[in-house]
Amino acid sequence: MPEPAPKRNREPDVFFDRAELDAILSVYGRKVAEGEWRDYAMGAHKDVAVFSVFRRASEMPLYRIEKRPKLARRQGAYAVIAPGGQILKRGHELKQVLKIFEKRALRLIDA
Repeated sequence: MPEPAPKRNREPDVFFDRAELDAILSVYGRKVAEGEWRDYAMGAHKDVAVFSVFRRASEMPLYRIEKRPKLARRQGAYAVIAPGGQILKRGHELKQVLKIFEKRALRLIDA
């Protein structure tokens, strides 16, 4: 009879807590209402939690909001990342990092 596989002491996956998700979904809801964003995806891994934002589900994400607790004492645990991998904003407080989405882009108005 085969022996059962040994249990591994695996670290739990990193994920956003309720307050963090509330802050992210507040920004997401506003951008959906403005017609800029249409879909999202979430992922939890052993070292990072990711909230990806899409214009269309079939495309690459417009932005990734990441939480990396191991960077909390250095640059900050939270980051907003552009499609090419460029870090647009990083910080210790999620609400401060999410302020990058409050900036209004100039739009062409048809006369």
